[in-house]
Amino acid sequence: MGLFKLRKNKKFEYTPRYWDDKGEGSPYKFKHKFDEHRKTIGNQGLKGKFNNAIDDLNSEPDEGVNKRLLIIVAILILIFLFIIDFDLSIFFK
Repeated sequence: MGLFKLRKNKKFEYTPRYWDDKGEGSPYKFKHKFDEHRKTIGNQGLKGKFNNAIDDLNSEPDEGVNKRLLIIVAILILIFLFIIDFDLSIFFK
C-alpha cells in the first residue's frame, strides 16, 4: 500500500543568502518609482480617489503644452491632406 500512497507537498521557503531584512520588507516586492509622490495611491476609498482626480483635472495646465499640441495637430492634418491630394484652393477665392 505504500506504493500508492500520495505524498504531501513539501513547503518551500526561500530566503536569499546575503539578504538581511532590516524592516524593508521583501526584496521581491515590486514598487513603482513615484508611489510616494502620487495622491491616488493608498487606502482612500473611491470617493477620495475621485476627488483627487477632479482636483488634478481642474489644476491649470501648462499653456506652452497646449500651443505645441495645436501646432503638431495642424502640421499632421496638413500632411494628411497633402497625402490624400486634397485641393486647398476651395477655401480661397
